[in-house]
Amino acid sequence: MNEMTVCAVGNVATQPVYRETAAGASARFRLAVTQRYWDREKNAWTDGHTNFFTVWAKRSLASNVQASVTLGDPVVVQGRLKVRTDQRDGKTWTYADIEASAVGHDLSRGSAMFRRANRGEMASAAPPRPEPSWETEPGGQPTVTAQQQPEPALVT
Repeated sequence: MNEMTVCAVGNVATQPVYRETAAGASARFRLAVTQRYWDREKNAWTDGHTNFFTVWAKRSLASNVQASVTLGDPVVVQGRLKVRTDQRDGKTWTYADIEASAVGHDLSRGSAMFRRANRGEMASAAPPRPEPSWETEPGGQPTVTAQQQPEPALVT
């Protein structure tokens, strides 16, 4: 119950590794998060310390990460932070992992095209609907034409 949920914005530091196991699909990659600050003496932005996280994705998120994320991509990762320590050869190593619940491209640094993942039950999708009108008439009430019927709620 007491989980540390984080949102990290950075760059993919290693090519994602995808595996199919008996427990389901999993993917992992390293995320580099670099602090940037304004250096008044140089009058320019300067890179500070870089933190590295291992991002773990499971099930359908793992498949989508494998298909969408590559080395160097700017991404936003949300998930549970897990810090662990390990003793090897008399030295203590500390690891910071993020068990991802969401991974996406950072659209402040580029553009992306979203494609919905194919699912068995999603194969019989309805035909595309016309674009709704977001404009309101000077009376305050939006106009609804025959082509722009209110959309029914989608229950999945």
